Amino acid sequence: MGALFALIAGVVFGCGLLLSGMADPLKVKGFLDLLGPWNPTLALVMGGALAVGLVGFRLAAGRRTAWSGEPMQLPPPGPVDGRLALGGVIFGVGWGIAGYCPGPAIVAAGSGSMAALAFVAAMVAGMLLHDRVFAAPRRPAPTALAPQADV
Repeated sequence: MGALFALIAGVVFGCGLLLSGMADPLKVKGFLDLLGPWNPTLALVMGGALAVGLVGFRLAAGRRTAWSGEPMQLPPPGPVDGRLALGGVIFGVGWGIAGYCPGPAIVAAGSGSMAALAFVAAMVAGMLLHDRVFAAPRRPAPTALAPQADV
């Protein structure tokens, strides 16, 4: 059942990226180019996503299971450390250079874009390299909130 919900969420997300034009790296670069012809559409898409996310997280607060029946998985609270900050900077630089982040790149790769296919291949290679270099996870895995039995 969880796979069906994941598929539906992925299709909705991909359609949203296509409809908003966010699978086009030129739109993203137009937003990031503050000195050129600035394109604010990415800010509007992000604002819409933030509004939907806030409502979704509010509705999910306190739930132990998702609508699919799967346990809710939340990352453990923790400080922002140097590795997280450096990863965010590297992600942002890559996004600015390529105009892609993972979701839109996968959507664009599905359309046969060679640039997106190259980006996705490099992204997967980076993930595999990370797993080989940092074999032991430094942070605990997300914990599943299991229903508690009444005592």
